[in-house]
Amino acid sequence: MGGWGTITGFLQTRHWSAADAAARLLTFWKKEQSRLLLASTIGLGLLFLGSIFYLRSGEVSGNPQTYLYLEIGGTLISFCYAANALVRFRGTHDRTALILSFGFVLSGIIETVSYFGLNDQLQSGQVPMTSIPMGWMVSRTLLGVMLLAAILIERYIPTARQPSRETAGALLVVATAAYLTSAAFLAAPATPVAHSSHIFSRPWELLPASLFLIAAIYFRQRLSSNNSKGAASLYDYSLFGVAALNVVCHLAAMFSRQLFDGPFFLAETSKTISYVVMLSGALLDQARLFDQVRSMAVSDPLTGLANYRRLLSVLEAELDRSRRTQRAFSVVLLDMDGLKAINDQFGHLTGSRALVRLGKILRSHSRAIDTAARYGGDEFALVLPEAGRDIAARVVGRVRERLAAEAEPPALSVSAGVAAFPEDGDTPEKLLAAADRALYRMKNRGTSVQNLARIAACL
Repeated sequence: MGGWGTITGFLQTRHWSAADAAARLLTFWKKEQSRLLLASTIGLGLLFLGSIFYLRSGEVSGNPQTYLYLEIGGTLISFCYAANALVRFRGTHDRTALILSFGFVLSGIIETVSYFGLNDQLQSGQVPMTSIPMGWMVSRTLLGVMLLAAILIERYIPTARQPSRETAGALLVVATAAYLTSAAFLAAPATPVAHSSHIFSRPWELLPASLFLIAAIYFRQRLSSNNSKGAASLYDYSLFGVAALNVVCHLAAMFSRQLFDGPFFLAETSKTISYVVMLSGALLDQARLFDQVRSMAVSDPLTGLANYRRLLSVLEAELDRSRRTQRAFSVVLLDMDGLKAINDQFGHLTGSRALVRLGKILRSHSRAIDTAARYGGDEFALVLPEAGRDIAARVVGRVRERLAAEAEPPALSVSAGVAAFPEDGDTPEKLLAAADRALYRMKNRGTSVQNLARIAACL
């Protein structure tokens, strides 16, 4: 209490309300976040430069065999991602995934073909070590162009309307980008070579580095926007990660003096890791999407309770278990009273809200082993394992009491019917039918009481 009183007194002396204090703390935290991000960026930049100059001065190098492993491994990963991206497009119509799938495949094929051509030249001793493989430049620039093309399509044509035509359109975009990129490098006045005496030995790498940097900035902004909405996914993080790692790849390649030196292999490793990040993010996000689809298949979209299909599955499983253990269980059907009158008087949004209110109460008064489901329309069901008729009746009483205690208008009430295994049936259909008959007996009794009350009022 002393600490809280001190804080309260501090705020009062400065005439700050709790809202003012919260706003100031939030502003301070944002400033600190910006400073931390800047410090981290500077630190990583210095670490990168230190590593590059160590690799250049330390005569660290690799060999063509290691390069082969990296190329083949990266190509296989890019093909796996492409297959995953096509599946994602079929399920979500995500054009970013579609274009990148073609871009990764084409980039991987070009780099692999280029490697085997380079290997033949190395075997014959006809390639200077300062040359830059043309396949490297074409494939890396092409992938950067594909990222930017995906960004432009997502930004200016955000909705997919005709997936089949858009697949053909994406193929056209990839083919056009591949042709223009290849033609640009083939028509260049000079072949890319490394200048070992320069600090930036391979200035050509600035072109793909710039493309990936623009993509990284866009995906970072997209990630921040989605984070503020609570909608960021692992796929968003992987898109930013692949763009950022490829920026690192080409910045490292700029310092490479010759084939297979330290900066060259740092660039190759960064590129391969970016493919791993892309595939991992896509697979994990695919698993999340599958979980969402599975959840939607067994849950009611309005209340979040189990749907009718899930209810029948739970009943079958509970019947099997109860037959083995010889233990009773109960099924409760609940029907909201007067939902049509609520819709007519207050509107359908209020009626839907009433269903949600009842669904929340059923969920909060259910045990972990119970199943609350929306049976259909304004009818709900509860499956209560190891609970006899008397326990089910007490549950119904608690639900009715909780509804009566709610202050939110309109006032809600429910009628309920209970069926117990095995006396009321030994199949889902028989149990539900028995609970339905009990429900309508209760509703009819309620209607009779209301009619008697109206007659008495008239007399």
